[in-house]
Parts: sequence; structure tokens; C-alpha cells
Amino acid sequence: MTDFLLVHGACHGAWCWRDTIPALAALGHKARAIDLPGHGDDKTPLAEVTLDRYRDAVLAAAGPETVVVGHSMAGFPISAAAEARPDGLRGLIYLCAYAPRPGMSLIDMRRAAPRQPLLPAVVPSPDRTSFTVDPEQAEAVFYHDCPPEAVAFAIPRLCPQAVAPQAVPVALGAAYASVPRAYIRCAFDQTIPPEYQSTMTEDWPAGSVHHMPTSHSPFFADPQGLARMLADIARGF
Repeated sequence: MTDFLLVHGACHGAWCWRDTIPALAALGHKARAIDLPGHGDDKTPLAEVTLDRYRDAVLAAAGPETVVVGHSMAGFPISAAAEARPDGLRGLIYLCAYAPRPGMSLIDMRRAAPRQPLLPAVVPSPDRTSFTVDPEQAEAVFYHDCPPEAVAFAIPRLCPQAVAPQAVPVALGAAYASVPRAYIRCAFDQTIPPEYQSTMTEDWPAGSVHHMPTSHSPFFADPQGLARMLADIARGF
């Protein structure tokens, strides 16, 4: 049995793992999801949301035998968690996520991508300290291959995303490098270009990069397939 901690991406919450948690349980694993600060049921004011708070939330929920799965934006906080306390988790799985690069914030990395498919759907707040995703475009960028019921469930739950945690880089060193990690690339992602996911992992060890033929939201598009892949990867940690 593997203990999985599932960490959502930008504008999402623990709710997005609704179908993956029971799929992992059906395979005999333990799985739980958290709301990062300012997301879902967590009431942290957006002005107080930072990458450090994201990191600390991950560390508070993980344990030495926990495999931490980070979706999209969550690639940054899970990496920061591994650098801060490498013995506080068992391994990292990046699910169509940003894999931090030296000196680059998430905003820097997004801008470095060859395409910006999400940008037309982003609606900045008047003070530009947060953003939301246009609900009329959310299905196209996040959920284009997901069941209609899941799309109807997800879109009303999307929340504002604080900019601050995306505007700072993560310093990674030997502690982070000591933690096993793997990546799941989503071939039909309309949020983070699949070719950029390949670029971010081009120097990763052979066998550590896996592929799913889904959108940016495999937790809705193919939760059973995602659960099987997570379980297979975790066996190698």
C-alpha cells in the first residue's frame, strides 16, 4: 500500500481529486488531497498566500512514506517541500506540472513556453494580484476530454489564484536531488503545452517520464488510468 498526497494546481482545490481518490483506494492504496492556502475550503486571504505557505501545507500533510503528487502549478510547492525536508516524504510525481528550473519563477517558466494556450482564458483582478479563469473558456483549456458531469462539477468550483506564489523561484539543491521523482506528461494538454512538458524533463533519468493521452485534467478524464500509473510509478520509489 502506498500513501498518496494529492496536491492541486492553480485555481483548483482538493475537490479535483474526487474521482482519483476512490480509484487509488480500489487498488489498495491510501490517498488524500489538501486545499492549498486560499483554495477550496481554506480561508487564507489571497493577500497572504505565498509559495512558502504552499510548501508548508504540503509538508504538514505529508509523512516520510508519502508519495506527493503535484498537478500543474503544484510542481513548485512540492519541489520546495522536498528541498526543505527531503526526509519528510518518499517521492514526487509531477502530473503535467511545472518542474522548476534554477532562477525561474512559475511566471518565468510559463512565458518561456513555446505557446501560451491558457493566456486568453486568464482574467486578472483589477489590482493584478490574482486572476481567475473565464468560465466560458475553462472547458477548452482544462477539461476538453472530460465527462460533461465532471465539467459541470468543476467549473463552478474554480477559484481566484494569487499571483504572489507564482512570482518567486525555488532554490533547489542536493536535498531536492536526493528525492526520487517522476513526471507524467499529458499528450493533449491545452494548458501547459505537451512539447514544453517534454522540454522541462529532457534531462530527467530514463524511465522517469511517463505519458497519458489526456487533457490537463486526467483526474477527471481517466481517473482509473491515472490511479494505475501513479501506483506503478510509486512502486519504483
